[in-house]
Amino acid sequence: MKKLAFLTLLLVSFLAPSLTSAQEVTYVEDPSQGYLFNRMRDNWFIQADGGIGLMMSAYDKHEHFGHRLGAKADLFVGKWFSPLIGLRGGFDYEQIKGATWTGNYAALGYRNWPRQLDGGKYVPQHFNNFGLVGDVLFNVSNWLAGYKPNRFYNCIFYVGMTVNWVYARDGARPTSDGPWKYGANDDPDHSRNYSMQTGLLNSFAITKKIDFNVDLRFDLMQEHIDGAGMGYRTWNEYPGILLGMTYKFGKSEWNAPVQAVCPEWKYTDPEGDALVANLNNANRKISDLEDQLRKCLEKKPEAATAKEAPLATIYFPINRTEVLGVQRNVVDAVAEVMKNENRDYLLTGWADNYTGNDQINVRLRKGRVATVKKELVNKGVAESRLETQINNGELTDYGPKCASLDRAVTIHRK
Repeated sequence: MKKLAFLTLLLVSFLAPSLTSAQEVTYVEDPSQGYLFNRMRDNWFIQADGGIGLMMSAYDKHEHFGHRLGAKADLFVGKWFSPLIGLRGGFDYEQIKGATWTGNYAALGYRNWPRQLDGGKYVPQHFNNFGLVGDVLFNVSNWLAGYKPNRFYNCIFYVGMTVNWVYARDGARPTSDGPWKYGANDDPDHSRNYSMQTGLLNSFAITKKIDFNVDLRFDLMQEHIDGAGMGYRTWNEYPGILLGMTYKFGKSEWNAPVQAVCPEWKYTDPEGDALVANLNNANRKISDLEDQLRKCLEKKPEAATAKEAPLATIYFPINRTEVLGVQRNVVDAVAEVMKNENRDYLLTGWADNYTGNDQINVRLRKGRVATVKKELVNKGVAESRLETQINNGELTDYGPKCASLDRAVTIHRK
């Protein structure tokens, strides 16, 4: 059981670096699933712009180009309901300038009698439209290139309708500038007209909240008041260009649904190759350990053999090299055994490492083993059968209290 636990721990240690380097699951927005609707209070904006327009009715071609340019202005409040679709509504002002036939006094709008055009057949005219406008907005940039919150330029297509109320000069006094009044010729049919408009709103981001706009607009206006029965057209073109600013309220970005993205390992990547190499290396080491374990289990236990004890041990007092007291009897007995055996012997000198210093202890070891050898030779043991050495370690290693057991010479048969 312990061996199995050891193998498991070793496997974990091999795999841990690879596991810790693995990428974690991340959560990212997925625009392919569309975008989430924001709260109702988000994505609102206010927009103001102004510019010029060119009226293109049946008689306007008889007026000089510069005299046909009139002012245009708008004020909108709008909201985007998605990155593609939005609505805006507000107020519209249009200054209509051009030409009309000589008998139509209602829309002149000039001081005194206007100048004659084309041999007196036509005269300049001027009137104003005030209206309510509503547009549907479509973001072409987001549709073609995908939504990007930090995009600098957006191309926005729009289409809508406007209800205009006409204000013109009083035609009762053709030789002077009559007062502005609502309607024309006191005719209810000409007091209000309708128009359809379309265009491209080119939006440039100045800050996160403010855009600069260039609006290229085309209006198709109903009933230009040139006078009924005089060849007027039911619809008249009114192209224009306007510059303006947009200020955004609340949150202006859009969020896509979030999905989990798991890392994809590619074996051609360095990280993937390193992981595979680590796994292969771990498998090889595990296989080797299993093979060693199998051999250990199959191997028969060897019989324990006790370490051969010394023939004799002669002990010495601290800091002494002479054989004293009862130790002489030990040397005498050992000498008798040696003379009766035809063997060689190894004599090892010892000293404790708890007292003295290294220099003193080496001297004691050498002195003690030399003394024992000399005593044995004197007792009749051949010197050629005696080999001497010293050992700088501990004979017993029982601690300082047993240091006296380390001050000795041991005699082993060879």
